[in-house]
Amino acid sequence: MSTATKLETVTRDGSEAASPAERSPLTKLWIYTNYDCNLSCTYCVAESGPRAPRRALDLETVQRLVDEAIALNFSHLYLTGGEPFLLDEIYEMLAYASAWAHTTVLTNGLLFNASRLDRLAAIANGNLVVQVSLDGARPEHHDAYRGVGTWARTVAGIQRLQEHGLRLRLSTTETPANTGHLEELHAFRRSLGIPEDDHVIRPLARRGFAQEGLEMGVECLLPEVTVSAGGVFWHPLASPSSTDMQVSRQIFPLAAAVESIHQQLDQVLRSGQAGPEEFT
Repeated sequence: MSTATKLETVTRDGSEAASPAERSPLTKLWIYTNYDCNLSCTYCVAESGPRAPRRALDLETVQRLVDEAIALNFSHLYLTGGEPFLLDEIYEMLAYASAWAHTTVLTNGLLFNASRLDRLAAIANGNLVVQVSLDGARPEHHDAYRGVGTWARTVAGIQRLQEHGLRLRLSTTETPANTGHLEELHAFRRSLGIPEDDHVIRPLARRGFAQEGLEMGVECLLPEVTVSAGGVFWHPLASPSSTDMQVSRQIFPLAAAVESIHQQLDQVLRSGQAGPEEFT
C-alpha cells in the first residue's frame, strides 16, 4: 500500500485541528468504476445502459483511492457502476481493495461465464462480497424495471456464484411491481440459502432515469462519500446529469473532499431542518 498524503489542518489560533481521519464518522466509500451497462433499467439512478459513455476509473486511480480511504479510516468500500464486470481490470481492483477493507462489488449478475467466475473465485477472501440486484421472487416483479428475461438470468448467475463459493448479498429496490410481494421474496431468498443480514431492501428514489419514487437530496441523506470520473459526491444516489450532490470536481486528495463534506454536513445539521438519514 502506498503512503497517502497527510492532510495538515490548523485552526485560526494556530493550534492543530483534528484531521478528517481523526474525527470522521464516514465509513463508506463508493467508487463508480464505470457507467456503461449491459442492461437498461428504467429506474437507474446512475443513468447507465449499453449506450452510456464508459467514463471508467482505471486501476491506478482505484488503487490510490483505496490507499487514501484507508488512511482516512474508511472501513467499507463499494465498487459499482454501470456493470463493473464489463471491465477487465475489475478483478485487480477488487483484489487490491479487499486486501485492506470490507469490499462489496455491485452487479446485475448476468455476465458470469466460466472465465469471469474463475477469475473472481481466484481472488475470493473474507473481505469480498458480491452484491446481486434481485427485485422479486418471480419474473414479473423483477423484469418490470430491468427487462424481460432478466430475472431468470439473474437467478442463474446467483446460483453460479454460489457454486464457486463466493459470498453473496442481495439488493432489492422496492417498486410498485414488488412492494406487495416482499414476503414472497424473503422466502425465495431463504430457499437460496442467503441469510436476512445479507439482504438489503431500499426504496425507489426519484433520481437519474427514475420518474417515480422518493425525492432525495443532500438535506435528507447522511453522506456516503462517492467517487466517479466526474469527481467526488455526497452520496451514491448522485446522477451524472445532476450536480446537486457534487462536492468536488477533483478526486485527489480525497481528504480535501472529506473535509468539505464535514463542513457541508455541519451546515445541514445547524439549519434546524429534520436531520439527514441513512438511505437503506
